[in-house]
Amino acid sequence: MDLKEKLVSSFMAFEERVDVHSDLHDIRTNALKNFENKGFPTKKEEAWKYTSLNAILKNDFTVFPKQENAIEFNQVKKYFLHEIDTYKLVFIDGVFSSHLSSTTHDGIDVCLMSSALTKPKYKMVIDTYFNQIASKDDSLTSLNTAFAIEGAFINIPKKKVADKPIEIMYFSTGNESALMVQPRNLVIVGENSHVQIIERHQSLNENPVLTNSVTEIFAQKRAIVDYYKIQNDNSEANLIDNTYVSQQQESHAYVHTFSFGGNLTRNNLNFYHFGERLTSTLNGISILNDKQHVDHYTLVNHAQPNCESFQDYKGIFSDRSTGVFNGKVLVEKEAQKTNAFQKSNNILLSDKATINAKPQLEIFADDVKCSHGCTVGQLDETAMFYMQSRGIPKKEAKALLMYAFSNAVIESIKIPELKQRITKIIAMKLGVNLGFDL
Repeated sequence: MDLKEKLVSSFMAFEERVDVHSDLHDIRTNALKNFENKGFPTKKEEAWKYTSLNAILKNDFTVFPKQENAIEFNQVKKYFLHEIDTYKLVFIDGVFSSHLSSTTHDGIDVCLMSSALTKPKYKMVIDTYFNQIASKDDSLTSLNTAFAIEGAFINIPKKKVADKPIEIMYFSTGNESALMVQPRNLVIVGENSHVQIIERHQSLNENPVLTNSVTEIFAQKRAIVDYYKIQNDNSEANLIDNTYVSQQQESHAYVHTFSFGGNLTRNNLNFYHFGERLTSTLNGISILNDKQHVDHYTLVNHAQPNCESFQDYKGIFSDRSTGVFNGKVLVEKEAQKTNAFQKSNNILLSDKATINAKPQLEIFADDVKCSHGCTVGQLDETAMFYMQSRGIPKKEAKALLMYAFSNAVIESIKIPELKQRITKIIAMKLGVNLGFDL
């Protein structure tokens, strides 16, 4: 039985096992039908032209863990932003870990998706937001919707500022020979509110893992959402991350994606504009080696006038690694006075490394400022020579140039302790001690 058949055949047992209100039955059933009709995406689809799931799907994944697995904080402390106090939502093999987590209902809700889906007091919120912005057509999003039960539920009411960052951590213990997990996150940020969120998926050994994650983010009027995705997993970890962002008038939404590890990573990032004078920012850094593969697929749908969007993706690829950037800016007829900027800059450190870049603009308005660009090249030999002539060893000179190449994205990080953490990860990926702190 292949993975698709296993998932479809286990759906009825799943619905009997979970305690969800009946309104979700039709949503789940329709989502499963869409996945059953479409199956897993293949390279025949334009959006997946450069990314194949075939090798991954050959694994015999367990779709529901057979037992709950416990881990201690000292085993995973290094993965947390432990330098500062944060709210924490921690999941182990898809199951919530209460002793590693720090939740709250004091003015804001930082709690479990399963609670929001099952408790009557959240019914109005779930009916209003759950599965409203996520694609009904995408097969992997539909698969997640069919089996959605656990993940992060974050609700920041109007005129509230989250008093500390929120960390969402998904750990895979490797107790299963191969495991598939499908976390579902819902983030609602009310009018004039502000939140900072850090999300990470981390395997604790080398057993294959397939994570099919969906996150829906709703930024209301004048809300600020600052979201960071840290992807630095083991060599057998595979992540398909579907993130959907709905923005209202004068909101600011920032999504920063740091792709440093894992076997295959696919980031589908979709922004939808439902108000004027808002700003969308999509930043990313990818530093890959070996045979790692990262695919950034972005969409910014400008549907209202006087809005801005900025995309800045940097990629450094060595050995046989592969990068993909498929970014689309859609400016609808009503979206006059749009200012949209998109760029993908890449460095190839090996003759066998690959980057496939496809920046796209689709414009139906006539009073806009839109630009896009892509560069692919090697390190500047003149700059290398200059630095070496000043006594900087070749390895350190090379690392400094690559760090400077990534610096614009690093500077956009608004949590100082996270900026230090990302800087250290980059230094480790480059194999040097940069010799300074930020």
